[in-house]
Amino acid sequence: MWDIQILGVDLYHVLFWLILYSFMGWIWESCYVSVRKHRWVNRGFMHGPMLPLYGSGAMVVLIVTIPVRDNILLVFLMGMIGATILEYFTGITMERLFHVRYWDYRNLKFNVRGYICPLASLCWGAFSILMVKVVHVPFEHVILLIPVTIADILAFVLTIAAAVDFTQSFNEAMDMKRILVQLEASKEQIQKMQERLKDASEEMQDRLKDASEGVQERLKRASEEVQERLEDSYLLYEERKEMKAAEKQTRKELYLAKIEEQRRERKEQLVQLSEKVEALLRTARLENEAQESESKGNWRKELAQMRSNILRERQKLGSRTDRNYVNAMRQLRRNPTAVSDKFKNAMEELKKNAEVK
Repeated sequence: MWDIQILGVDLYHVLFWLILYSFMGWIWESCYVSVRKHRWVNRGFMHGPMLPLYGSGAMVVLIVTIPVRDNILLVFLMGMIGATILEYFTGITMERLFHVRYWDYRNLKFNVRGYICPLASLCWGAFSILMVKVVHVPFEHVILLIPVTIADILAFVLTIAAAVDFTQSFNEAMDMKRILVQLEASKEQIQKMQERLKDASEEMQDRLKDASEGVQERLKRASEEVQERLEDSYLLYEERKEMKAAEKQTRKELYLAKIEEQRRERKEQLVQLSEKVEALLRTARLENEAQESESKGNWRKELAQMRSNILRERQKLGSRTDRNYVNAMRQLRRNPTAVSDKFKNAMEELKKNAEVK
């Protein structure tokens, strides 16, 4: 396998260079972002000290500059163009796959959809000259001096480690995507149901203005019972919230505590919506006793459908596990500048919980 030739170079040497330049890219990015964030940031998509975009970019530069290595200007131009094209299509692919931009140049002038910009391209050109003229030649000599047997073993071990790391990181990114999708959908669904129930309550009040005093009294008692249950559940929720806040927690525990608090808040919202739906259903039954209504069938069907929607939202709430949230937190801490155009509010909520700025 390692005897496969790529442009006249053994595969294991290509893998060494890929891993080496991925590591050097990780050093550069981690230091740069850490200085900007005033704290250490283990930058990158993967857990380990590797940034595959830089490794892939380095390989592209080495390949496209082979015919022009004696001309420093062409090395700059060819390296800049090749790496910029790679960065553009990598950015598009990652956003379509994960619904997240892991880098965003939209705040810089003359950017192209935020994936590339002149400043980044110029940096790629400068890196191309530095790599081709200064860095690569001595590294190439050192790697070529490694005995074949040792090189085979190292290449195999490093490839397996990188593959395992990439698989784990990919799964974390998919977990974050699922959470973003579900959070955004859940918030929209709850908001729609709250608005519809508000309208339904007002509509029901208007329809019952002419109801008998006995029916109105029964409705009043039902409404008071619902209100009491809502107040009791809110007080219990506040007590649990205060008790949880009093505990000393690690950063991970604090993050999960915030997630649990938001779960309770959404669960409380759903409980309140459910109570309101049940109250309206009771009201609809009382209305049927008092008077005939042409739309009573549709009215009750809509409320029954809303009750089913609330039940589904509660089930989805339980499907988002702590592990999913921890994986999302790890991705965000390694990529604090990540943004999501499609799920902006959900991304901001996740960043706030993970204390990513």
